[in-house]
Amino acid sequence: MTSSLTLTRPDDWHLHVRDGAALQTVVPHTAAQFGRAIIMPNLKPPVTTAELALAYKSRIMAKAKAAGVVACKLYPAGATTNSDAGVTDLKKIYPTLEAMQKVGMLLLVHGEVTSSDIDLFDREAAFIDTQLIPLRRDFPELKIVFEHITTQDAADYVMAADRFVGATLTAHHLLYNRNAIFTGGIRPHYYCLPVLKREKHRVALLNAATSGNTRFFLGTDSAPHPAHLKEHASGCAGCYTAHAALEMYAEAFDSVGKLAQLEAFASFNGADFYGLPRNTGTITLKREAWTPPESFQFGEAELKPLRSGEALPWRVA
Repeated sequence: MTSSLTLTRPDDWHLHVRDGAALQTVVPHTAAQFGRAIIMPNLKPPVTTAELALAYKSRIMAKAKAAGVVACKLYPAGATTNSDAGVTDLKKIYPTLEAMQKVGMLLLVHGEVTSSDIDLFDREAAFIDTQLIPLRRDFPELKIVFEHITTQDAADYVMAADRFVGATLTAHHLLYNRNAIFTGGIRPHYYCLPVLKREKHRVALLNAATSGNTRFFLGTDSAPHPAHLKEHASGCAGCYTAHAALEMYAEAFDSVGKLAQLEAFASFNGADFYGLPRNTGTITLKREAWTPPESFQFGEAELKPLRSGEALPWRVA
């Protein structure tokens, strides 16, 4: 049984850090494990211009030494937190997509439709059929990252796609199915968007992540929210995992005997897909049980991480 694992310093290709005082807690968690991160722009107001992106990056950089990378993120309007200003019709952004394809800029997509007549658990599959397939037909050389995929449908689609399509997978979607939200009562800290799916989908995602296919890579979608809003009657969506991200991925890969595949998934595939150099430093995981804190300070509020107060089998040395 492997007792330790040393990896090239990994990157997080899908991360939320919010803004303001919250940065002081969440940015150091990511900087302790990852070399770089793609920071999501769904703030209030959203980050919609290069000027706003650079200003946001400067606020993040004041809390960490990690470098930032810029791409464009597609949020269907209403799909997730602070996405009310998102896209209502893909055709409206076709000129932008054409320019991005021409210069080789990546498009990161939250892959769900938002129509109320589509079942919540079917919205990713519907997005593939009604949005992604036509988009790929119209922009065949636009590099697309299908973010935080949650279904066998998405895993199969990416597996069969060409070199212009990649996907990120979160640790919580690799570890949990939708039962986690309801075990012993409603557990709001396991509620995220896209929502956790059936066990068959979790298994398909884990198979994809550990398959060795170079177009699947790490993206935590770690999404901090004040605990009182997560535990509210209309609780917000998002799982906070940055405090123990690599530990959770190691647990998932170890569960199927594929620890040897973790370095490529976490450290190589994303950088290669983005056309960036791989990191040169290393980080070591040890098989050592530990228990994350019940909560962290989050500005003037409290942040409860996933697995708070529960033992994890791996720990970053």
